[in-house]
Amino acid sequence: MRNFFRKFMVGRYGPDHLCIAMIVFSFALSLLHAIIGYTPLLVLSYAAFGLTLFRMLSRNVYRRRAENDKFIKYWWPIWIKMKRCTKRAKQLRTHKVTKCPKCGAKLRVPRGIGKLRITCSKCGEKLFMKS
Repeated sequence: MRNFFRKFMVGRYGPDHLCIAMIVFSFALSLLHAIIGYTPLLVLSYAAFGLTLFRMLSRNVYRRRAENDKFIKYWWPIWIKMKRCTKRAKQLRTHKVTKCPKCGAKLRVPRGIGKLRITCSKCGEKLFMKS
């Protein structure tokens, strides 16, 4: 059975970032349909899933790759911003972020240590602050 699927997928495009995003979108529409009960959402969900299967089983690799590259071009900056926000949110538990009064650079200070003398890495300003 495993060899059958391996032979079947030879020459086909397979999953990529756009396929994963479309599957998540389809799943979200299905959940929204389950909550609201609006039938066109379910139809749109099935259409998105069908398009995903079409893309995965397609033999036109160059066109599918171009579609994925276009998607990544727009999605990647959004993904980076989301990762930065989550990283900052995690760091707020252990560090305090302040700005340098002279140059405005962001300074990260560990929490719970007490009063610290900090030197700004950009302008060299020395300041005292409580962490």
